[in-house]
Amino acid sequence: MTIAERAEAEARRWLGTPYRHQASVRGAGCDCLGLLRGVWRGLYGGEPQKVPPYAADMRRDAEPGLLLRAAETHLVRVTRPILSGDVLLFRIGRNLPPRHCAIATAGRGLIHAQERLGVIEAPFSLAWQRRLAGVFAFPDS
Repeated sequence: MTIAERAEAEARRWLGTPYRHQASVRGAGCDCLGLLRGVWRGLYGGEPQKVPPYAADMRRDAEPGLLLRAAETHLVRVTRPILSGDVLLFRIGRNLPPRHCAIATAGRGLIHAQERLGVIEAPFSLAWQRRLAGVFAFPDS
């Protein structure tokens, strides 16, 4: 099984996990970054860096752009078409750095954590496509 296939499979294990800000415990709670952290742990063991506290909407973070910098440090940026298992970064507001992340799935979907809904699989709709700020792959190891 490729790293991308493993990433999607690991993300699917988190489906149904309730939304909890700054949490990263499958079945108990996570936010979008917590989901990504959990998938990373499922693939590699420990996490690559300590995550500093962040605001729920990430608009008041002391370090804007932290999500993008972490992705550029620990993941592999791709310019090819999106594949299942890729990490997707999204802007929530125009001209803002990425503040939301998800895992791409087969069939043009995405798995992400959303307030009030928890971890869900959703279509990669035009609205999401317009907010796409970066595509990254998990490293082979």
